[in-house]
Amino acid sequence: MTVHRHDVLVIGGGPAGSAAGYWLARAGRDVCVLERKAFPRDKTCGDGLTPRAVRQVRDMGLEPAIAARHHRHEGLRAVAHGITLELAWPQHPVFPDYGYVVRRRDLDALVADHAAAAGAVVRPSTEALRPLVRDGLVRGAVVKDKVTGAVEEVHARYVVVADGSLSRFGRALGTARNRSYPQGIAIRGYFESPLSADPWIESALDVRDRRGASLPGYGWIFPLGDGTINVGIGLLSTFKGYRDVNTTHLMAEWAATAPERWAIDPDAMLAPPTGGRLPMAGSVEPKVGPNWLVVGDAAGSINPFNGEGIDYAYETARMAAGLIDEALDVGSALPLQRYTTLLADEYALYFKVARAFAKVIGQPVLMRQLTRVGMRSRSLMEWVLRIMANLLRDDELGPAEAAYRSVARIARVVPEPSVA
Repeated sequence: MTVHRHDVLVIGGGPAGSAAGYWLARAGRDVCVLERKAFPRDKTCGDGLTPRAVRQVRDMGLEPAIAARHHRHEGLRAVAHGITLELAWPQHPVFPDYGYVVRRRDLDALVADHAAAAGAVVRPSTEALRPLVRDGLVRGAVVKDKVTGAVEEVHARYVVVADGSLSRFGRALGTARNRSYPQGIAIRGYFESPLSADPWIESALDVRDRRGASLPGYGWIFPLGDGTINVGIGLLSTFKGYRDVNTTHLMAEWAATAPERWAIDPDAMLAPPTGGRLPMAGSVEPKVGPNWLVVGDAAGSINPFNGEGIDYAYETARMAAGLIDEALDVGSALPLQRYTTLLADEYALYFKVARAFAKVIGQPVLMRQLTRVGMRSRSLMEWVLRIMANLLRDDELGPAEAAYRSVARIARVVPEPSVA
């Protein structure tokens, strides 16, 4: 069997995997990124880049390419109970006050090409069949070239698991989702719209079907600037009837009842809708082994407040790349064990607060009452946007920061659920 050797093997070429490949290649490391499908390929996603994600693509040097070809948005338009509020992204010392909408087929190919240009070996249409484990260490993977059918071994000193929410490779290493944590489910499709260049991404907090009955979850419409819009709906597992929800029905009803200004023809979806499950709030454990790390969706790094995962994929991949670079420098895997501490410092309390909020979202009657109150106050909704998008400031204590800290004090003393 043919054998290839690298410093680092990355399983998955999505946002987390390609970002890890880029940062490691930029550091001068011999890194190989395996992607099961050929680029460009679609992924179920809202396609929105929030300010946190923009900061990461900017740091990778990709913002000029994105800005030249893709649609910029200025904030969120919230719609509920007959009220519409346009909420600009807040000013922040670290993150920009704008975002972009980029189809994942374009975004992921762009980052993968960027990693390759930095020196990474990017191998599309190559599937990691199983890990190679010897003496308690992951020595690499058995991989299959899906074009030629050839099977070979790829060896590496360190492995980054970035194969998405299903993470077959991660499960083979013993990772599992804590089922007491919230999980999301989402479905989306593309439509033509005369408002494709609208400067706001839109979220409907009170979705109803054609008969006027309330539907679970929240709907979104993200304009792509090319004549089309991304239309989708998502809900959390904290909703009582979660497992019995027909997402195709939800999608059809939301497309038919979305605000008229978008001029959506519910019978003219440009391609069949796609859906998926979203592991949230750091729900997957363990995230680190003797010589491997789990990043992005494979680690459950999705924000329960808004279903955003791209920014956390980029951020966790960057953390992992930095630790592996350090490990290669010192000739020891010990730096990898700081990964859980870095994650905890950055996300643990925030995700704990978000998990508590997810329980509220799962109660439609309570959620409707809260949105009725919130939508009457622009300042309150601006605070909510800052909290939900994880754009709180460390350099000042504004109303949003004060409200969050009050809730966080309570969250700190609530026991964590056990792994189930």
